[in-house]
Amino acid sequence: MPISNPSVTIDPTLQTEVSRFLASYAECIDTDRLEDWPEYFTDDCLYMLQSRENFDRGLPVSAIRCDSKGMLVDRIVSLRNANIFAEHFYRHVLSIPLIHSVDDDNIVVHTNYVVFQTLLDGASRTYSVGRYIDTLTRVAGELKFKEKIAVFDTNQIATLLVTPI
Repeated sequence: MPISNPSVTIDPTLQTEVSRFLASYAECIDTDRLEDWPEYFTDDCLYMLQSRENFDRGLPVSAIRCDSKGMLVDRIVSLRNANIFAEHFYRHVLSIPLIHSVDDDNIVVHTNYVVFQTLLDGASRTYSVGRYIDTLTRVAGELKFKEKIAVFDTNQIATLLVTPI
């Protein structure tokens, strides 16, 4: 992973655009607009949830791996029509995104996250903690995820991973 170079100046307009994009992504999930979720990605994207242990060791095993927008759509169709799980709500808390690199095609961004889950009994708990390692690109002038890797620190996933992180 490239280390951020503090001597590189990031355009404040780009920083704001990236921050708003990531906040919009989290809000899409938190407000249960999951049918819109795949639209944040390019057609040939990679969406992966991977444990920190496997990520740090360079191991390919992940809890979820989708390598196209079509797979993301299928995931939401399955969530809505086939999966059985306790109704729940998510609330994302994101750090300020740290832009690691920018080139003509891609923006690499790291953002820490915490996801809280609330079940219908009203009790909230920490569901997942980790960092996003995102590669953003522009499609028709709009930011999209080319890659979104959620590296979770949480060693135990208490319930079925159904809703995107």
